[in-house]
Amino acid sequence: TSLALVASVIRLANRRTLVHDMGCIETLARVDTLCVDKTGTITEPKMTVDDIIPLQPERYIADDIRMIMADYVCAMQDDNDTMAALRRYFTGQSMQTAIAAMPFRSAKKYGGVSFHEDETYLLGAPEILLAACPEKDRFLPQAEEWSAKGCRVLLLALYDGKLDDEALTAEMMPLALILLSNKIRPEAPQTFAYFAQQGVRTKVISGDNPVTVSAVAQQAGIEGAENWVDARELKTDQDIARAIRRYTVFGRVVPNQKRKIVRALQSQGHTVAMTGDGVNDVLALKDADCGVAMASGADAACQVAQLVLLDSDFAAMPKVVAEGRRVINNIQRASALYLVKNILSFFLAIITLFADFPYPFVPIQLTLISALTIGVPSFFLALEPNHDLVRGKFLHNVLRRAFPGGLTAI
Repeated sequence: TSLALVASVIRLANRRTLVHDMGCIETLARVDTLCVDKTGTITEPKMTVDDIIPLQPERYIADDIRMIMADYVCAMQDDNDTMAALRRYFTGQSMQTAIAAMPFRSAKKYGGVSFHEDETYLLGAPEILLAACPEKDRFLPQAEEWSAKGCRVLLLALYDGKLDDEALTAEMMPLALILLSNKIRPEAPQTFAYFAQQGVRTKVISGDNPVTVSAVAQQAGIEGAENWVDARELKTDQDIARAIRRYTVFGRVVPNQKRKIVRALQSQGHTVAMTGDGVNDVLALKDADCGVAMASGADAACQVAQLVLLDSDFAAMPKVVAEGRRVINNIQRASALYLVKNILSFFLAIITLFADFPYPFVPIQLTLISALTIGVPSFFLALEPNHDLVRGKFLHNVLRRAFPGGLTAI
């Protein structure tokens, strides 16, 4: 077993996959549910700004929005992919100095900057910022229209309250929609098709708008991607348990909900693999049967995951699954060899208790038999290619193969 696992670790290392826990190679081969994040897994991690849609064109044109956003990105210290894309696009001279800044938080789905008491800007999810806005019905359909096309939509708004307001009840003026996108990884459709053929269900869990995530997942060829749910509607553990039976895409998920979704799948008897690259994925990666992190992501995610894809290439996953199958199938075959001799020795010992003849082997003979019929063959079996689907229970499979050989030997 150790030899087979070590050989797999070396092979995976040559394929740019770092193994933190040898046992996860075997676990991944038995996974029947794969939970993935949108950004960095289905899509490439690098995000780009596609366009600006002014919502108050008579007062704020696109150039005005660019100036505001140039001040905004200079005041923000966030280093996530979204902020990196905004910094690349809104480069320019900062005209104002911020007096306060609130980084983007996954739990709130927005961040903000105050330049003075009467000028506070919020940037985040349109449905969150517009929840209490009287003009919600005017602006939200525009945001949903772009989301349905697969864009990530951020709303920039001028807020008349304070950054630390728990509820956004003060007056708000929506200024613009900022459209971002990630390119779908070229190999993603083929990879998800492979898992579907192997009977592995895929669940997409993301903090983005569920309509956007669903559109992207459909483009990547994920089965059932048209079935989506907004995780804000899932208030209790029972709601989550019902949702995972019905939906494939989960949007607006907060970090603790990702963990609850993984645990709910496990409680229903599923073996779960979780892929992620951000700090908000850490809880789910830690609780999954097999956590898989992208090396381009946060260090915390790489530390808690059992597997790290060093090239951040999700297409490497089928090779990892193939290694797991090689390990399980070859260890089963080698174990059957060992048990053949044990069955022979055990029953011969019982027979010779009642028979007139002595036990037919002496220790030196058993050593030679073990070396020639078990030790040498099992060495080669452990290294042999074997990517067959793992079926049944380990001990049952081994005994079913070993008993006929053992009884024949007797």
